[in-house]
Amino acid sequence: MIEGNTAAEIAGSVRALIQTGALSEGDALPAIRDLAARAGVNRNTVAAAYAQLAAAGVVQTRRRGGTVVLGVPRSAGEGHAASDAAINLASGNPDRALLPSPAAAIAGYAAPLYGEPEVDPALDPLAADGIPAGHRLVLTHGAADGMERLLHLYLARGDRVAVEDPGYLAAIGMLRVNGYRAAPVPVDAAGMSAAGLRAALDAGARAVICTPRAHNPTGGGVTRERAAELRAVLTAYPAVTVIEDDHFSMISARRYHRITPEGHPRWAVVRSVAKFLGPDLRLALVRADPVTADRLAARLAAGSGWVSHLLQHCVARLWDAVPFDRVRDTYAGRIRLLTDALGERGIGVDPRTDGLNVWIPVPSEAEVVAGLAARGWVVRPGRDFAAGGAVAPAIRVTTSTITAAQATGFAAGLATLL
Repeated sequence: MIEGNTAAEIAGSVRALIQTGALSEGDALPAIRDLAARAGVNRNTVAAAYAQLAAAGVVQTRRRGGTVVLGVPRSAGEGHAASDAAINLASGNPDRALLPSPAAAIAGYAAPLYGEPEVDPALDPLAADGIPAGHRLVLTHGAADGMERLLHLYLARGDRVAVEDPGYLAAIGMLRVNGYRAAPVPVDAAGMSAAGLRAALDAGARAVICTPRAHNPTGGGVTRERAAELRAVLTAYPAVTVIEDDHFSMISARRYHRITPEGHPRWAVVRSVAKFLGPDLRLALVRADPVTADRLAARLAAGSGWVSHLLQHCVARLWDAVPFDRVRDTYAGRIRLLTDALGERGIGVDPRTDGLNVWIPVPSEAEVVAGLAARGWVVRPGRDFAAGGAVAPAIRVTTSTITAAQATGFAAGLATLL
């Protein structure tokens, strides 16, 4: 039974019931009026208790479903599994054959001790193109970790974050797990919609996460013209935190066009190494305005302390070993294999697609995904990448390891379903 005379006591009682198993995921709490009458308190007291629980992510208030207990938030990720008999074009992974081996990079590693610099000086000049000089480098445990920590600096649970729709799985999942509300912004081949971003900011979004190139899942990238439009929009919102997730930086076929206005108070550019050094090297290079960089570094120091210097050493050594031009050309060539094969079948996709994936509009996701699976092809439905808006039906096809024969066969199979 829920007990208490104050909002804090009632909220604490609900928490205790959840912890002891008396309440579980999906259970409905009493209506505010009923609990107030039973406990002999004002309705506003119960409403305040429920609001505290909702702000903490313990419960959720639904319009017609009352207030229910929440479970552990779940989010989807990359690495879609497939049977051995199927050709997996759903994984979202880079080509393992194009990733350098870290074995030799470990040589020469000397374990640092407490009190030594958190960032290996060899990393400081890396992945800095397009960012004003002189900004401090901070390292995080990958891109999603960096974005999560950046949002924690300035946002509270329940705040809105403008994100591309369709968008990056990890970013959408990170927002959900942390209790932020996604403000979906349409995206096209030229990047995030400026009008959509303005609408999201007008609706109260306090941060924006934008992928400047190799957008996952669509393969689009912010053009010079679109970047100028986005900067013009953001100039009117100086309190908004701007995060650019430039995950494909070193191997993108497109130039980086910065969306952050000059002099904007709160911004960060996050560049991970997962796509060209390997997903298991959990390291991202973050450059930000001075206040944000200092706060981010302080947050890291108070928790994990630093990113492993062994990882830093490997990244610094491997950086010079990666033939970036060849890797970039290889991935671009594999995208062309598929886009050309699709074009020969009359299936149009944007020829400027960049990254590891091709986004193909279809009449019915479910039918096309099932039909392709029956023919031995595994792809990812577009609905997996929805951030909350109305995303047109599509499929995402990962091209990182595709061969010419596979591209031709896939296009032929898809054509029979359209």
